[in-house]
Amino acid sequence: MHLIKPAFLTHPGELKDFEVYSCHVSPDGERLVTAAGDGYVRIWSTEAILNSNNPDYTKPKQLAAISHHSGTIHAVRFSSSGKYLASGADDKIVCVYALDPNAPTHGSTFGSNEPPPVENWRVSRRLIGHDNDVQDLGWSHDSSILVSVGLDSKVVVWSGHTFEKLKTLSNHQSHVKGITFDPANKYFATASDDRTIKIYRFTSPPANATPQDQVNNFMLEHTITNPFATSPLTTYFRRCSWSPDGAHIAAANATNGPVSSVAIIARGTWDGDINLIGHEGPVEVCAFSPRMFHRDAPGPSNTDASGNSTQRSVTVVACAGQDKTLSIWNTSYARPFIITQELAMKSISDLAWAPNGETLYITSLDGSIMVMVFEPGELGWPASLLENEKSLSKFGAGRRVGIVEGTDALLLEESSKAGELKGVQGRMGALMGDAHAAPIANGTNGTPVPALTNGSTPVQAPTPTEPPADQRVEKLKQRVTVTKDGKKRIAPMLVSSASGIGQSSLPQTQLMSATTTAAGRSDNPHSILDLSKPYDGFPKGGLTALLLGNKRKFAEIEGDEDRQVEKRLASSARPGGAAIVVNGENGLVPPPPGGKGDSIIPEPPRVLRPAIVNPILSVSQVRLAVPKVRSVVVRSMDGRDPSAASSVDASTGGKAENADTVLFEARNATGPPRTGRPQDHDPTRIHCTKKGQSLWQDYLPKAVLLATGNPNFFAAACEDGSVYTWTPAGRRTVNAMVMDAQPVIMDCRGWWLMCITAVGMCYVWNLETMSAPHPPISLAPVLDIASHTQGPHLTRSPGLIFARLNSEGRIVIAMSNGEGYTYSPNMYVWQRISEPWWAVGSQYWNTTDSSVGNVKSSADKSSLKEMNDQVSIENVSAGIIPLLERNTTNQFLLQGRAFYLQRLIKALISAEGYESFESCVSVAHLENRVAAAEALGAREEFRVYFRMYVKRIGAEGLKGKIEELLRGLAGDVLGEEDGEGESGESGEGDGRMGRRKEEQICGWGKRELLREVVLILGKYRDLQRVTVPYARLLDLVNPEAQRGEEQAMITDL
Repeated sequence: MHLIKPAFLTHPGELKDFEVYSCHVSPDGERLVTAAGDGYVRIWSTEAILNSNNPDYTKPKQLAAISHHSGTIHAVRFSSSGKYLASGADDKIVCVYALDPNAPTHGSTFGSNEPPPVENWRVSRRLIGHDNDVQDLGWSHDSSILVSVGLDSKVVVWSGHTFEKLKTLSNHQSHVKGITFDPANKYFATASDDRTIKIYRFTSPPANATPQDQVNNFMLEHTITNPFATSPLTTYFRRCSWSPDGAHIAAANATNGPVSSVAIIARGTWDGDINLIGHEGPVEVCAFSPRMFHRDAPGPSNTDASGNSTQRSVTVVACAGQDKTLSIWNTSYARPFIITQELAMKSISDLAWAPNGETLYITSLDGSIMVMVFEPGELGWPASLLENEKSLSKFGAGRRVGIVEGTDALLLEESSKAGELKGVQGRMGALMGDAHAAPIANGTNGTPVPALTNGSTPVQAPTPTEPPADQRVEKLKQRVTVTKDGKKRIAPMLVSSASGIGQSSLPQTQLMSATTTAAGRSDNPHSILDLSKPYDGFPKGGLTALLLGNKRKFAEIEGDEDRQVEKRLASSARPGGAAIVVNGENGLVPPPPGGKGDSIIPEPPRVLRPAIVNPILSVSQVRLAVPKVRSVVVRSMDGRDPSAASSVDASTGGKAENADTVLFEARNATGPPRTGRPQDHDPTRIHCTKKGQSLWQDYLPKAVLLATGNPNFFAAACEDGSVYTWTPAGRRTVNAMVMDAQPVIMDCRGWWLMCITAVGMCYVWNLETMSAPHPPISLAPVLDIASHTQGPHLTRSPGLIFARLNSEGRIVIAMSNGEGYTYSPNMYVWQRISEPWWAVGSQYWNTTDSSVGNVKSSADKSSLKEMNDQVSIENVSAGIIPLLERNTTNQFLLQGRAFYLQRLIKALISAEGYESFESCVSVAHLENRVAAAEALGAREEFRVYFRMYVKRIGAEGLKGKIEELLRGLAGDVLGEEDGEGESGESGEGDGRMGRRKEEQICGWGKRELLREVVLILGKYRDLQRVTVPYARLLDLVNPEAQRGEEQAMITDL
């Protein structure tokens, strides 16, 4: 053994060398990378290091110096494939570099003493996911994932292909300072200052993996605590190492009584009964040699006929730490066979073996970088790499996960992946703006050529429909100008991004319909710019007119050719003042004559008095606030803001777009009583207008508190608890409906009308059939009265945020405690749809399926108009369930009420026995969404959440739930096929869907849903024994049917 310490192998500083924190050797053994406090990642030639005492060696020593961190770099690691290099620093960022084969385009940095780079290492990715320093990094042995750990107690898993964050593991309770991977690619271990080592099981993710696919991957397998119960917290690192045979972990900073040690943890049992004792201070880093060794040199006496050694292989591990001592152990000896004391002036920070297993690189906090080269046979005789593979094969290394069950299973897997690929291509096309591009088949010059068979005639493919042209663009295209030389030219134009002509194909997440948004866009002058004129962003008169204003001319009044009206107004104005005029369509006009009641400015509603309270409120268990009596109650037919109906559009100067809205107005009596008695007040006047003209009038004896309406009817609730309804023409078709108390909330949807009274009774009627879906129901269960009265002290009961109806006549209520409810008219019970439990524990909170883009509903592909609050698939986020979940977020999470519940959930996730807690809550949340969509009759929402649920249980591998779901969907189909009553068998043990006998679920055919489920689950080989029989039943694995029904198998992703 000899030690090499070249003078050039440092991170130089002005006064002293910087502390070196990490080193690693590339898989080919040609490069050494080091990281230090100067913020540089330096790559050295190992050949130059080993030939440092050769004066004739002239090749470059430093290959590159990379500085892309703003702080101290704590860890550098080459990927197992050698393609990438990763570094982590105290700027909370992980940088991934890739070697560019082209020569560097720049020399050394100006003003520095750095030699020019020899290799061109470029930053490929900057990974942001930590909240504190990154302490260590690790690549899996197939380079499929990169794991980073840090002082924020997080373990972050990144994809080794796309470098997308796949999962964040928060099981540790303190700083995480070490990470090592199982060479069999089944586990990785993390060491933390919470005095534990946690073992995580994982399966190598594919290249196209997403966080949603990996929710059940990277699960906590075991927590090791015994060897670290009294370990000190003063170490900078806890770098552990996994043996090359996969059987042991060497864990740093362990203790055996009062003595520092290195714990050897056995695979499978995960116990640390073996300890390497001898270091006087805590051990910070352990490193197994990547090669296995034999004690004796290979010879005829210890080899078999095939040339394989018959000796027992051993492993070699190097340990170092705060005592500045390096010890090297062999598993065949109880004592270290090499000990080097005072190797450095400060703690040894990292160790790295070369791929040959006989060269060890050492870094220290005193800035030194050393190389220890062992002579042949000094550590032993290296075993062949087949020995490593043979040892790792016992633990499943190289074994492919899942075996294809047959040709049908392979066809089903291809169909499933083809459907996913189709959806990915569709979403990518939408992002690139070619969602409406017609596909080009093989042909001449891009002309589609249909395939012809014997005896068939070519059928012309339908041409895709183009969106209608915008009228403003057409007018500008038709504008022809004549130049000075008499030639005709078409004026150029610029269509800005604010015009709204090219509609985005990305998902629409607003609460209003996409159609409504497009119809209500602004047509201001900045939308379309005509370049044949000066810039029309300024008004006529230029900047002066913009600042001071233009003097608009008076309109031409019929019969006033001499402009006497204009002169009279000008003369009547006071000196220095201006005449009172109205800005009309054709210019300035005099104000119309009339009194105060006919003013063009509508009278703002004001509060007249509190409403008369019903005596029943004094003994009622539920008491809701009664609205006060206002002077004016206005409601528009289409639900828009009534105050905008008579307003003026500031951008166009004309009337607002909703000026044609029908307004329902109730004016309560405001003056003194005409008879002198206070009870003899004037009646309430009901007035229905359109464009300022009266359509019909009516009068009510009592003051109106609430009003609502839609194109089917209008309704008003009075102070005495009576409800009146009118048709759009003003006919009364129902007698006054009398409630038990004053109405406080009233809503309508379609032909449904809902009224909630001050004592918490909720009424729902269908005015088309003159019936009610259920008797009046109380809000007492929803208001949580029982649980609040059972507490140790009085607490405030939650209040109502809103109460609405959906198009099916179901009541939907949101509470101030974040919960959301609906009433089931079939089961006569309140059902909770949203609650804070899902907001804190579920991984799907505030998320929708990424596959839900701006695609049309399969039921109505010609129209995107939403009628009667039916939510189209491109606006699923505007549905009832997301609305209630947003209310939960606003009322519970954003107001800080989730603090203790979040603490509880975080403690449960890291507790023993709750490893699957987050996964179970997420699946339960999806099941809750599916059941809620079915209960509400939300057709498109049901399909979206149903697909999300199927994907999740498929990724989880929950065979019991999958079999039950498939049996429930296929019960009627199987009965039609064999008629042997298989559907009856499914009804015995199936779940909710299995007990149903209808052909449809929430408007979707069971066979169609079954097809989607089988296609989604077809890619999971562990489930193919379950899914292939159903795929055969649906002819999904028949190649002929596959080609003939290609479009039928493509799902709307």
